[in-house]
Amino acid sequence: MYALELASATKRYGRRHALAQVDLAVPQGTSVGLLGANGAGKTTALRLLLGFVRPTRGAARLRGCDPFDPKARRGVGYLPERLRLPAAMTLERFLRVHAALAGLRGADVAREIEAVTETTGVRDRLHEPVDGLSKGLAQRAGFAQALLGKPEVLLLDEPTSGLDPLGVRDARGWIEAARARGATVLVSSHQLSEVERTCDHVAILREGRLVASGALETLVQPGETLEDVFVRAVRPS
Repeated sequence: MYALELASATKRYGRRHALAQVDLAVPQGTSVGLLGANGAGKTTALRLLLGFVRPTRGAARLRGCDPFDPKARRGVGYLPERLRLPAAMTLERFLRVHAALAGLRGADVAREIEAVTETTGVRDRLHEPVDGLSKGLAQRAGFAQALLGKPEVLLLDEPTSGLDPLGVRDARGWIEAARARGATVLVSSHQLSEVERTCDHVAILREGRLVASGALETLVQPGETLEDVFVRAVRPS
């Protein structure tokens, strides 16, 4: 069973193809960087995998299930590119709501909130309104909710957005820790150097089509960088 799978997945909005015949299978425990220029279809792919939208054709599978099946989302952590934090809700309340959505109950909720806020450096902000946090702290809060319950699958859309250099380094550590405990991690990012550090596979989209995928050690030839591979894949010949 694959942790994440797109099978000939196509998504159209009117006449525009956001994704076209994409085949991607991510085994459990793999870390994948999802790359592409703006508008290439990265966020659409994530939305299909999470069951936010249905494919026009083809299929998406999350932990072996239809993403619209609620049980598929158990054990999944998600950090969106545009994190919208609710007004007039403290960070603690925000995390309690997400802990409930993650299936945590009783004493596990308090333990998990303590653990993830300590890890992400926002424990001293628990009683502050989340909509008043700075962009960097809000991103840390977003990571905290994504890490609740030690998810088996972690989907991160531009995870270092708004973080300063120290925050970027911390985020790298959170991703590496998830990998070390066997989680499947998919990172959608424009930060190629961070993908190169935290992922062992990449998938590159161009205009909604998958144009390259595989292990980094296979795609990146001696004397090359991931940037060289990316430019070659997305720049029209």
